[in-house]
Amino acid sequence: MQKKTVWMLIAAAGVAALALAWAFAPRAIEVEVAAVTQGRFEQSIEEDGRTRLIERYTISAPVSARLSRITLREGDTVTAGDTVAVLTPLMSPMVDERSRREAQARLQSAMAGVERATARIARAEVSLQEAGLEMQRTSRLADEGFVSPSRLDTVRLALAAARREMEVARAERDIARHEQAQASAALMPAAASAQSGRPFAVRSPVSGRVLRIPQPSEATIAAGAALLDVGDPARMEVVSELLTTDAVKASPGLRVVIERWGGPPVEGRVRRVEPAAFTKVSALGIEEQRVNVLIDIADPPQAWRAMGDGFRVGVRIVTASTDQAVLVPVGALFPHGEAMAAYRLEAGKARLQAVEVAARNATMASVRKGLAPGQTVVVYPPATLADGRSIRVRRP
Repeated sequence: MQKKTVWMLIAAAGVAALALAWAFAPRAIEVEVAAVTQGRFEQSIEEDGRTRLIERYTISAPVSARLSRITLREGDTVTAGDTVAVLTPLMSPMVDERSRREAQARLQSAMAGVERATARIARAEVSLQEAGLEMQRTSRLADEGFVSPSRLDTVRLALAAARREMEVARAERDIARHEQAQASAALMPAAASAQSGRPFAVRSPVSGRVLRIPQPSEATIAAGAALLDVGDPARMEVVSELLTTDAVKASPGLRVVIERWGGPPVEGRVRRVEPAAFTKVSALGIEEQRVNVLIDIADPPQAWRAMGDGFRVGVRIVTASTDQAVLVPVGALFPHGEAMAAYRLEAGKARLQAVEVAARNATMASVRKGLAPGQTVVVYPPATLADGRSIRVRRP
């Protein structure tokens, strides 16, 4: 009986020891893994951008006028020479009582001026007749030798002066009549002056599509007011504001991938990096020096037909590319001493592996030494993971 009790106590102690050993034994850590692959590696600059037409034409009013309602709408096609807007002369302003009386006084003054000019013409005619008769008498006496030649010249000059005086009087009468007509026009009704104006057609200078109509309804506009914008959507470019530290790497001719615009990625090329930078405040309130980079779209318009003017896009400027590179997710790499390292999966355990990174981008890194295609690495390793620790792959 005592021997049986002893054996039971020994068995209970063994079970307790096994339970404690199982409870305190290190468990396998659940991790995410990814495969090391081989393929094309691209180092790039990623930034947002916006589309814009290469050539945009703003059609403006050449004079102040009354704009008739524009029948075109955004997206309509126009041809060079087509009438896009019609302008009519402005109506005369409303005349208040004081202005009306002033205009009537100016009209009466102009009418008196006409009468005065007519009277001056009559006086000039009398002077001309008198000078003509004097010329006849003096010429007759000069032929008979009773008048000196100097006297004859004086009479001739007097006749010429009388003729000039007649011309001046007639010109003054014409001026007085024009002033009368001007004063009379100031008192004409506004409707009458509006009906007499002829419409002026504004024509499109180029062929394209209507992009924007700031004033579609009838209105009175000033000279230089924008009527509508016209451009060719098939000639599009992308403008991206790059940091100056990145812009120095974006040399003309580099390949660009235009994405995140709502359609499939589109190929492009860097055309120009503008020489002048500007200051822009970021969302965090930090002042940044940026510069505009102009990108041409290389794919045919059929590939990006749904992309319009002013669309927001993402650009990826490829600054370097390598074929047959060993690719590892950047989440698998971490600093280890003075180098980089990764945990590779081997027989259910994590093995610390030092690696030599050649280059990296936002998602992938190109490894020169340490890993080979086909191996599996731990992505985003937890802080508790160590070399030789058992791991378990987390299933999605």
